Amino acid sequence: MIKKFTVKNYKGFKDEITLDFSDIKNYQFNTFAVKNKLINYAIVYGKNGSGKSNLGLALFDLIIHLTDKQKDDFQFINYLNGNGTEDYATFIYEFVIDNYEYVYHYQKTSADKLTYEELSINKTKIFSYNFKNHKSDFSGLKAIDAQFLRVSENINISVLRYIAYNANLSDKNPIQKLMRFINNMLWIRSATDGNKYMGFENGTGLLTEDIIKSNKVNELELFLRENGINYKLGVVKNHIGQDVLVALYNYRIYDFMQIASHGTRVLLLYFYWLQKFKKASFVFIDEFDAFFHTFLAEDMLRNLFKKINSQLIITTHNTDLMSNNILRPDCYFIISDGKIRSLPNCTERELREGHNLENLFRKGEFDGKYC
Repeated sequence: MIKKFTVKNYKGFKDEITLDFSDIKNYQFNTFAVKNKLINYAIVYGKNGSGKSNLGLALFDLIIHLTDKQKDDFQFINYLNGNGTEDYATFIYEFVIDNYEYVYHYQKTSADKLTYEELSINKTKIFSYNFKNHKSDFSGLKAIDAQFLRVSENINISVLRYIAYNANLSDKNPIQKLMRFINNMLWIRSATDGNKYMGFENGTGLLTEDIIKSNKVNELELFLRENGINYKLGVVKNHIGQDVLVALYNYRIYDFMQIASHGTRVLLLYFYWLQKFKKASFVFIDEFDAFFHTFLAEDMLRNLFKKINSQLIITTHNTDLMSNNILRPDCYFIISDGKIRSLPNCTERELREGHNLENLFRKGEFDGKYC
């Protein structure tokens, strides 16, 4: 799990901003939202341009240099903050995986150019490396049974990645555990123009093609019906012999993607990923309920809680979801003016189960000096 994340001088974040999942309060309701003393389900609110999407991009920056998984073009453009005086962005991740606590710290001048990298496990420094002056400290490699690995003093790729792929490490080694977690992180965007995702796997084929190949058409029909969309689905060959998902009517057959509404296309996207969420280590969904009716948004959110055991973060503007009937105050975050804080840290008021969080939000309770 991710315990804490800090980023600075990256895209819209000029100053240091920290998302802290370990800052849990003593609430005795909706305890399912906390796992291993860390927030497991979180919802992030913020005005347009406040940094919700950039937060997701920042969290997934490490997949660029540590994995071969799917990337997004937005990760590479306008990388450094326009007002920042430093010529590099700083990232600090704190992970808790099994009995290991990791602190992974690095700096970059661009998405694909590291200038500094450091890793500690259980407060023991494993390595540090400065890519500018090639100063290094690999004395901690023995703590991960990699003391015999030769690391070049002029290495030009991530040291962590080099160790993971070149040291003879067992599956139970803390480095392998960390890399598995990172390789299984998943970011998706609730979009209608295709399968927008980062991490986890590769390829951006048509969602309908994958569903047809996986023999999931009947399951998709049932899923849509459960969410208020009544289509009779089938598969036909088009003029070049390709399988196409279609909606069957009494007298007509239509290409499903040509008649599906924006909301239905988003449901299609969620159906596709619901089959894969069990393997994900960390899930970030940007614009979670775009094009959803408010009732459907709540139903889908509760469905995600059932399907996703790993940490889940969503961004939304839907304040109907800001409710103690769904989560608890320390699971709701507001990002504003380069800071992100949970609701209890945005007010002097002691938030309790009986409070209507949405009403408090709309009345400006969380807009003061504390947030």
